[in-house]
Amino acid sequence: MKEITALATRSVVYKRNEFLKLEGSIDTHIYHIISGSLRVYIRHEDQEQILRLGYAGNLIVSLDSFFKEEPSSLIIQAIKKTEVQIIPKSRVSAFICEEEKKLFWIQLMEDLIIQQYEREIDLLTSSPKERYAKVLRRSPQLFQEVPHKHIANYLRMSPETLSRLKKS
Repeated sequence: MKEITALATRSVVYKRNEFLKLEGSIDTHIYHIISGSLRVYIRHEDQEQILRLGYAGNLIVSLDSFFKEEPSSLIIQAIKKTEVQIIPKSRVSAFICEEEKKLFWIQLMEDLIIQQYEREIDLLTSSPKERYAKVLRRSPQLFQEVPHKHIANYLRMSPETLSRLKKS
């Protein structure tokens, strides 16, 4: 991940519940989380639906806004005090001009796309118990870094269901 760290132009510390990106805004940055945790969500019918959670070592980005440079409905918010390194799109564009670095970038994007793809399939085809087991297997650190109410929302279940699954 040192390639990513080298692209950062600055580090910023966000307070708990502070927003990195608001609904309807354009954001062409990648956030590399140094400490703390973030959530990416949308508002739908007066409810929040978490699409992605991130903690130390993860990259968070509003992919649609990053690539299309258009407003996005995604919201990025600090769950707790969070330090991020900010990587502007211009730095990424310059980085991927070099062939060996382009391959690194492609692998990074492929990994992100596969993660999203697997999550979509899980939400459509798996039971709450199966979703919980898969997330626990893929990201055990998530349960130490993110409050359970956010994990439950991410897994599309009630906090009570998550609590029961954790006990069993």
